[in-house]
Amino acid sequence: MGKITLLLDTHIFLWWLFDDPHLPAGIRGHIGEAENTILISAASVWEITTKFRLGRLPHAETVARNVPKWISEAGFTALPVGPDHAQLAGEWEMAHRDPFDRMLAAQAKLENVVLATVDKELRRFPVKIMRK
Repeated sequence: MGKITLLLDTHIFLWWLFDDPHLPAGIRGHIGEAENTILISAASVWEITTKFRLGRLPHAETVARNVPKWISEAGFTALPVGPDHAQLAGEWEMAHRDPFDRMLAAQAKLENVVLATVDKELRRFPVKIMRK
């Protein structure tokens, strides 16, 4: 396989960290290949900490308390949210209300990377998706 850059959806990142069997084997293989670049959005950091604070990710406390450390220790690269990402995320006409998903889709589009997700709703966006 050739080198690819993947932006992991938040659930994919957590499944990788927790070695969750829900993580599709194909995505797991691409994440594990040393030559691939794996990106974690700052929006995912925000999503994890927000959902933990709201009691929706109680099993992820160790990650939620210091997400940047987990990104670094996994050998992944943090992707900051920039004004262009925010502009596109807000402008898209898709009837999709989740701000985290909208941001990840905008980042995948503008950075020209593949978004790794099993979220069917994200298929509405004009971005490259890896789902298996």
